[in-house]
Amino acid sequence: MMKKEPFVSKEQLEEIVKKYPTPFHLYDEKGIRANAQAVKDAFSWNKGYKEYFAVKAEPNPFIIQILKEYGCGCDCSSMTELMLSDAVGIRGEDIMFSSNNTPAEEFRVADELGAVINLDDITHIDFLEKTIGKIPETISCRYNPGGVYEISNGIMDNPGDAKYGFTKEQLFEGYRILKEKGAKRFGLHSFLVSNTVTNDYYPALAKTLFELAVEIQEKLGIKISFINLSGGVGIAYTPEQTPNDIQAIGEGVHKVFDEVLVPAGLGDTAIYTEMGRFMTGPYGCLVTRAVHEKHTYKDYIGVDACAANLMRPAMYGAYHHITVMGKENEPCEYKYDVVGSLCENNDKFAVDRMLPKIETGDLLVIHDTGAHGFAMGYNYNGRLWSAEVLLKEDGSAQLIRRAQTPKDYFATFDCFDILKDMKY
Repeated sequence: MMKKEPFVSKEQLEEIVKKYPTPFHLYDEKGIRANAQAVKDAFSWNKGYKEYFAVKAEPNPFIIQILKEYGCGCDCSSMTELMLSDAVGIRGEDIMFSSNNTPAEEFRVADELGAVINLDDITHIDFLEKTIGKIPETISCRYNPGGVYEISNGIMDNPGDAKYGFTKEQLFEGYRILKEKGAKRFGLHSFLVSNTVTNDYYPALAKTLFELAVEIQEKLGIKISFINLSGGVGIAYTPEQTPNDIQAIGEGVHKVFDEVLVPAGLGDTAIYTEMGRFMTGPYGCLVTRAVHEKHTYKDYIGVDACAANLMRPAMYGAYHHITVMGKENEPCEYKYDVVGSLCENNDKFAVDRMLPKIETGDLLVIHDTGAHGFAMGYNYNGRLWSAEVLLKEDGSAQLIRRAQTPKDYFATFDCFDILKDMKY
């Protein structure tokens, strides 16, 4: 079995926890920067390329500012994500607004910011026009081919069951209507599969969308100016998986671009991506401490984090690797369930996981939480959101989001002052 190495040492963590008590999410600035540069390099062959970071994956302005330095924009799907992008100086066509079942106010704000609006349904054309009084000159549509989606190594997912996107028939009709209503610059978008660990997905999706763009031009006389491959490029959560090679993925897309778009006179088409998980996922971890052990029908290690800090194992049964700090080289001879404190039996970070012997007080690193980790946090059982800390390139630690307090939790009870006489 391959090993997953934490990006932080036990000695570094021991210093960090003196200032920021566990649990907290920790991010690797050096790793994020290196990966952002690698993505930029992989698609540098395309003059118009832009990565629109999926803000939902890690909505922290400090992280977004780092990515902005490498030319990244923001993929937003809500009002607060638009506000966050605006706050860090990402505006105009550096925002891709891809939502669904969108409230009118969010369309208005996206338009005011100059964002590229990516429509999810043909009925949204009239809704958008009534909401903002026009159809923007630049507009995009989201395509769903239906059925199952297959590539060379088998079935990837079932887009036909997804709530997103136009059918092919609706897509052609939608572009025709948009052109009639004054749109001049058109985009094509599709998201079909989540968290793929194969270098084949983006090139296969690109071929599908490139051929569709050619067909749109031939049948409607509409030129697709940009094609958004969206997300779906995943990360290797388990030690056995081989991580995606972004350079190989970029080269694969380039090959299909030259085969399909260039001969059709569409060689100036810009390529966009909207990766979240791939951009930051491996460069975050949840740091927690063992606080209890229990031996009944199974052996349990109770930690001070819970599913409110990291939902994915409880919600999806997702695997997140665990390192017991300082015991990386000890044999994994003990079978544990690593659990949190929620009053839910699925509040487990690991089930029947073979680990070194864990003792109360040990620091545990739960890997690959840099995307859809803190972002999916919640307050069930009154558990409070943890802090977020950035491990700087020089080895220092910077607080980039403080931990939530009871005052924060109760702040929306405007008519009921819970904290007034609180003694603790």
